[in-house]
Amino acid sequence: MNYTISTSLIIGYILILILSTYTIIHIFRHRKKYGTELIAFLNVANIIIAGILYSTLFMFSVVIFISYDINILLWKLSLVFVFVIRLVISIIFSFFNEYKKIKIFPFLYFTLLFGLLVGALGTPDSITLSLTGPPPVFSLMNPSNVNFKFNLVTSIVAILFELFLTIYFLYSAAIIHNKTKHKEESSPLLLNTLVFSISMMMLVLYITLQETLYRELYIIISWISSFALDIMLIRKPEMFFILPNRIYSVNIYHKSGIVLYSYSFDNTTDNKIESARWGTILIGLNHILSEFIDKTDKIDVIQTKKTDIVVRYENDYGYALVVITNQKNDIVEDLMLGFSNDFNSKYKNKLLDIQDLNRLINISEFIDIKELIEKHFRLYT
Repeated sequence: MNYTISTSLIIGYILILILSTYTIIHIFRHRKKYGTELIAFLNVANIIIAGILYSTLFMFSVVIFISYDINILLWKLSLVFVFVIRLVISIIFSFFNEYKKIKIFPFLYFTLLFGLLVGALGTPDSITLSLTGPPPVFSLMNPSNVNFKFNLVTSIVAILFELFLTIYFLYSAAIIHNKTKHKEESSPLLLNTLVFSISMMMLVLYITLQETLYRELYIIISWISSFALDIMLIRKPEMFFILPNRIYSVNIYHKSGIVLYSYSFDNTTDNKIESARWGTILIGLNHILSEFIDKTDKIDVIQTKKTDIVVRYENDYGYALVVITNQKNDIVEDLMLGFSNDFNSKYKNKLLDIQDLNRLINISEFIDIKELIEKHFRLYT
């Protein structure tokens, strides 16, 4: 028997297990670099399901024969995990567009198809196993001799699920790439989505044509995509909080209403920024902040049509940090917290010195704030 394909798949499986395990440990150790722990958790979940659970079930269902019923069960479970992976990735893509906001229609539609697929897989003879030659017992098989055949209903639901998700992933990746200010940040995501989509089409071809070649191409391309994703997660964790956010400006207001410093990230005209309205809004902020900075109930976000003006109050030091962004979320708030801690540490004496509103404030003493802003918000400069 020719074990070339089996050996190749086993080697690939071992490599993907090692890299997946390393990536999971890396994400846990450096989870703060991914913007929020929720984003880190979603990526860990994706790697566990795709790199470990699914790969293991796939290998045992096509490489090692146990019995007809058990191998079919393992193959069905592998398919369930495949589609769970798709749902997790769809959530991650939604977060790229707008953090913690999932587009209801596509997600509910995918969930409905997933439910139909699970129901179809649960019916008798939804998938049957065809072996070339006599069935071995607990031994290594040539995957080309193992073929899983889908009935009509299961085939239709699985194909629809894959096709719609492929279109959704490609469309989302293109939109994210188009919206990104620095294209090099979103290019890896776009490229990986293209490769991932090819693997999804291989699965569609396997279900349609029942040729084992497409199944093997599917798992190989999926592993290539997983390798690329793991490398991307290790080397570019910042992309998970760059892509869903745009920061237009950082402003620091003293409680007297004086602007201690203002930093703009984009001087170009952009209708999303609504820059014409900012002047009036920021002037009004002078009065608003001076009124609220010493009170318990404070305004912490002012929303315009397409931007959020996020405010962080520092009562002990008598100022407010104001960030104008496309959306308020945990990522932006964490960046503001890190900046405020450094700013308070560096300018503590000067800030305490000007707590008395009768003192003359020399804003030139805060000229070095630019370095702190570029340190904490450098990915948006």
